Amino acid sequence: MDMQLGAYETAVRQRLRAWDASGFAHRLWAKDPTLWFEQEKPEIVDRLGWLTLADDMAPHARELAAFGAEAQSEGIRHVVLLGMGGSSLAPEVFQRTLGSKSGFPTLVVLDSTHPDAVRAVDAAIDPAATMFVVSSKSGTTLETLSGFRHFWSQTSRILDRPERRFVAVTDPGSPLEDLARSRGFRAVFSAPADVGGRYSALTMFGLVPAALIGVDLERLLGAAAAMARRSGSAVTASANPGLRLGAAMGELALAGRDKLTFLVSSTLRAFPDWLEQLVAESTGKDGKGIVPIAGEPPADPGEYGQDRLFISYHLDGEPAPRTDGIVAAGHPVITISLATVYELSAEMFRAEIATAAAGSVLGIHPFNQPDVQLAKTLALEAMEAEAGAAEPIEAVRLSEPDFIDSVAAFLDVVDTGDYIAIQAYVPRNAENEGVLRRLRTGLRARTGAATTVGFGPRFLHSTGQLHKGGANNGVFFQIVDEPSSDLPVPEVDYSFGKIIRAQADGDYRAMRGRGRRVLRIDLGRRTLAEMEQAWPT
Repeated sequence: MDMQLGAYETAVRQRLRAWDASGFAHRLWAKDPTLWFEQEKPEIVDRLGWLTLADDMAPHARELAAFGAEAQSEGIRHVVLLGMGGSSLAPEVFQRTLGSKSGFPTLVVLDSTHPDAVRAVDAAIDPAATMFVVSSKSGTTLETLSGFRHFWSQTSRILDRPERRFVAVTDPGSPLEDLARSRGFRAVFSAPADVGGRYSALTMFGLVPAALIGVDLERLLGAAAAMARRSGSAVTASANPGLRLGAAMGELALAGRDKLTFLVSSTLRAFPDWLEQLVAESTGKDGKGIVPIAGEPPADPGEYGQDRLFISYHLDGEPAPRTDGIVAAGHPVITISLATVYELSAEMFRAEIATAAAGSVLGIHPFNQPDVQLAKTLALEAMEAEAGAAEPIEAVRLSEPDFIDSVAAFLDVVDTGDYIAIQAYVPRNAENEGVLRRLRTGLRARTGAATTVGFGPRFLHSTGQLHKGGANNGVFFQIVDEPSSDLPVPEVDYSFGKIIRAQADGDYRAMRGRGRRVLRIDLGRRTLAEMEQAWPT
């Protein structure tokens, strides 16, 4: 790891020396909660199990590999993962970065409640040749259980024993475990309760889907274990890969460089999606936070504001992101190279150490998510309300003649140091991703602000905590549409369309209640591509 921090190097060195003097590394591995607060708080000591996961999970590698091989031998062609946030992001990164072993199935993630997104998965798979992984730490995740009910119904129509196509990953004793056992799921995998969702990549939440697509788990865990040793309790802070990164992240955020911008080579393009949740949900609280910028199209160095810290990840043998001009423009840049794709797990562990350490610098609790529940509660209230009972939410409609003027006026509120977040409650597909990528480029050029994109409700389990609990420096576009047709959720009295609109309504009200600057754009039956044509230039 090479750190070119310019004027910030002194502060980072001082932080590392202070950590050495206080025994930070030793205390971290001893699970000392006073690294973050003088008085012990909930969800610290009982959320540090991730430190030893690489060694703890190694004995399970062969068992999981055998399970994956068994499924492959039965002709399974797809694995559909039903999960949100920490239950889905690592498996998705494993699929997109490591890929499926020859002859093994492809992983498809459903982390949306948009009816069209559910139908897209229906169209992509044959349920008779699909394994469904129902994944939820709490065992109560609305999106996950709704997806389960849909695919259980679909599979039951064509198979005499649909339960053979379902496995669950959850915490011991959860409602999902009870459901899985009552329905006779093929397997139930338990994850350690002392590991939070965003730190769970190397628990069963990440390893079961990885095994099903043929990932070499022994190699994956071995790379993480090697990084854990390099970051061990006896390693000085100045030589500790995770603590060095964490000191830089924390100190530069204190200095106003709180937009942590990821640049990656082509094979690693999915990795920032996982990093985004880790950083945003861990640090975005108490009016503070580090804002991860993932997937933003590159810009000329002069377009970037003075609120950026860049981390460049590249795989050896691939062209590295160009950073010379960024450094020359005075921006701090950290460069990390991976010798093989399996070092992805090592970088996950380094980032976990760094994020926990940065939380200590910022004086926040890196293992809880105190502002996530508010939006969930408001969404449930919206679902339970009688039609027309809730106060309507003001929206700018694409069909209205003043659309351009309304959007342009809202952009005038963007100030120096702000970021713009696009929250799109639409299907996540190549066309919509392309539109939003172009919009980000235009918004950055117009305002100079860093930009993020999240598909709803996926982002609620990733950056949603930061949006509501972090600093009030976000400017939010919430985009909703009317699905082409709704889709009922079997076994219950609501539909996917009702869920996603209630989730958007709940998060909108939660953000407004926290004084956030948010504009809702209602597409109606129109598309993002049509919105792009009407967008102010």
